[in-house]
Amino acid sequence: MPPASTLPVYADTIVVGGGTSGAAVAGTIAGRTEESVLLLEAGPDYGAFEDGNWPADLLDASDLAETHAWGYDSGDRYGDRKIVFERARVIGGCSSHNGCAAIWGHRADYDGWAAAGNAGWSTDDLIPFFESADSHLRVRTPASGEITPYQQAMLDAAPAVGIPLVENLNNLDESVGMAPSPSNIWNGIRWNAAFAYLDPVRAKPNLTIHGNVLTDRLIIEGCRITGVHVIGPDGPATIRAGRVVVSGGTYGSPAILLRSGIGSADALARAGITLLHELPGVGQNLHDHSAAYLQFTGSDLLRERMAIFGLNNWMPEEQTIAKIRSSFCNEAFDLHIYPAGAPYGDGPDPWFFIMPIACMTPRSRGQLSVRSADPTATPVFDHGYLTDPDRYDIGVLADGIEIGRDIANQSALTALLGDEFAPGPGVKRRKEIEAWLTDVVVHYYHPVGTCKMGPTTDPTAVVDARGKIHGLEGGYVADCSMMPVIPRANTNVPAAVVGERIGNWLAGS
Repeated sequence: MPPASTLPVYADTIVVGGGTSGAAVAGTIAGRTEESVLLLEAGPDYGAFEDGNWPADLLDASDLAETHAWGYDSGDRYGDRKIVFERARVIGGCSSHNGCAAIWGHRADYDGWAAAGNAGWSTDDLIPFFESADSHLRVRTPASGEITPYQQAMLDAAPAVGIPLVENLNNLDESVGMAPSPSNIWNGIRWNAAFAYLDPVRAKPNLTIHGNVLTDRLIIEGCRITGVHVIGPDGPATIRAGRVVVSGGTYGSPAILLRSGIGSADALARAGITLLHELPGVGQNLHDHSAAYLQFTGSDLLRERMAIFGLNNWMPEEQTIAKIRSSFCNEAFDLHIYPAGAPYGDGPDPWFFIMPIACMTPRSRGQLSVRSADPTATPVFDHGYLTDPDRYDIGVLADGIEIGRDIANQSALTALLGDEFAPGPGVKRRKEIEAWLTDVVVHYYHPVGTCKMGPTTDPTAVVDARGKIHGLEGGYVADCSMMPVIPRANTNVPAAVVGERIGNWLAGS
């Protein structure tokens, strides 16, 4: 790994952001061509896995990592309640932080992208990239003997409420079902995108990786992006490029474009930024799977079983997912239930047992904006949770709460879960559930959409189907921000698929 203070002055391709998509883009181009690839990551690069320099919490897949965060939250939007928007500032990005659920979604998701005018993004187009991503990330499904007592009890209870047990959650043609979740966990290690895509090509002379380099803005000359202004360990620097691929994620990529003068005239004027290229869709279309948690005290019996299991087994917090349909669902499925339970909580009793429920087809939309051109300033987030005018999202989640309670009342679980303390027995009627949801709604960690992919006939589109920024040569976006509609999936593997898809195109294949 070269010293972080030695920034080059030029690269054929600069990839801004070493998260899941950025690592896949850079690794793919560097591996398939001899052109120079410079990967810039705002957080540290700990080198190859085999070097042994990675912090333990980033490797331990039993719990979500909390270090190396950008520090994003909802500010004062929800009064005294803050929603933390966890994003990882480290090579590998959120794949170095997350719960490792390696879920693909449903055929309707990607066929919908293609039908909206995005050639090359149908399910059949993407299946080879999903298979490749699973291989790179060492995805596997845990065997029956690895399932914790809590997760097994959830599996045992599901069929009684009409949720069949299925073989493969990633069957893109299958809707309702529950199973152990495929995950990118290898021997208890979170096998992140840096290990998957960068380690195999780190030795190639055409790939250079620099950590602790914050991208300030893109250089725009006429109708072409020709490089980046950055802040590195030695201060500000300018690096020229044949092309620039922005892979800063759903929050970072639109912020970089906006700071560069790419966006709507009104939004840029409010931030005191000179308009250089008008694209009103930048920062718009922000959405995520809205979620809420059923929470239980857990019984002494469940604690005892979990503790005994943990003596001789690795015990992750998350391990199964149920795909279910609300009464509003007309296609595939629209809910996830993803139980979590482990001795990693806070307070005098570290055990926690929750049943998170997420709306997988949200209609609510928000936006991201910037306060100024300062690259160190936190963006302004408005996810718009539960704001769709038809109240579809809150209806789906309310159905999910009722289904979750039905599962909890099955004999396989009732003796184990203890008392429900959130929302609790006082919240029963539909209006009470919906009011509670409004007060507690959070997210499923899957923001998308702020640099929407679509044809030029779509006034809200920011990039075309190959990630090229509309109206500018030499500039691309490749990450979850370009997803026009969120898939019914944890975006862990889809983010890698986006990186591989764009990376292959840019590499000429």
